[in-house]
Amino acid sequence: MTTKRIVIGISGASGFQYGYTALKIIRQIEGVESHLVVSQGAQLTRQYETGISADEVLALADVVYPIQNLGASIASGSFKTLGMLVAPCSMRTLASIAHALSDNLLSRAADVVLKERRKLVLMVRETPLNLAHLDNMRKVTEMGGIIFPPVPALYHQPKSVEEIISHSVTRALDLFDIDVPDVARWVGK
Repeated sequence: MTTKRIVIGISGASGFQYGYTALKIIRQIEGVESHLVVSQGAQLTRQYETGISADEVLALADVVYPIQNLGASIASGSFKTLGMLVAPCSMRTLASIAHALSDNLLSRAADVVLKERRKLVLMVRETPLNLAHLDNMRKVTEMGGIIFPPVPALYHQPKSVEEIISHSVTRALDLFDIDVPDVARWVGK
C-alpha cells in the first residue's frame, strides 16, 4: 500500500469538532488519504454545536461514503487501511462496535478494522459512565481497539478550545504512526 489510508468515522456524540479537526489535520499531510463516514446523529450534532456546513466537512475527505452503504470499500478487509478513528464515538456506536452489530457502515468499518487486526481508536464521549458503557469499552479493548477519551492535556498551555481539540486529535493520530508536524509535545524538565 503506497498511499496510506485512514477511515474517519464521526458519530453522534457531542464533539463533532474532533472528527472535523482530524480531517483538517490529515488533509495537510502528504501521502495520507481520508475515507469518511458520518452518522445521522453526527449530522444533527454538527447542526446543534457548530457553524460548520455539511459541505465543508465532506470537502475535507478524499472519499466520502453514505452511512447506509454496506457495500462500500471500507466494509471489506481486502481494502487496506491504517485503521479507523471514530471521533467522537457515541455510546450507541461503542455498543454497536462492542457487539459486532455492523448495522451501518460506520460500525461495519470498525468491525472490519478489528477483524483484520488494524488500529481502531475510539474517542468516546460521555460522562458519567454507567456499567454498560464500561463493559463495552472493555469488550472493544479486549478485541484490540483503543479507547481514547478526548481528555484535555494542559501542559502545553492551550490558548483556545481549538488548541485543546487539535492536541487531543493529534495524540489520537499518533497511534496510527501518522507524523503530524508542529505538535506541542511534553519535553520534560
